[in-house]
Amino acid sequence: MPEYTYKCNECCKSFSVISSIRNYKEHPKCECGSKKTERQYIEDCQTINSSVRKADSELGTIGDLANRNRDKLSYDEKVHLHNKHNSYKEQTIENLPKGMEQIKKPKKKIKWT
Repeated sequence: MPEYTYKCNECCKSFSVISSIRNYKEHPKCECGSKKTERQYIEDCQTINSSVRKADSELGTIGDLANRNRDKLSYDEKVHLHNKHNSYKEQTIENLPKGMEQIKKPKKKIKWT
């Protein structure tokens, strides 16, 4: 069955609905109760390999699940997670031996596509 992605104009949350084409609704109700929703066609078509998203029963590996979840993240969420998981690299060591100092690595630019 197809998965349709919507965005609520009231609470600004994105949500998905799995439904047959026959039961398709143009403006389904959001969790907040609003029917002011609009379809996110780009989200429905966009995956890592530009194919149809896999259903839970079709996921073969943990990597498939990770890729599906990554594709649902916004740019801001990706940057936040990158910073969260790499923040330890910015920490300095306080008690170095006398005459030594920590070398700072140059920051890399993140390129998200």
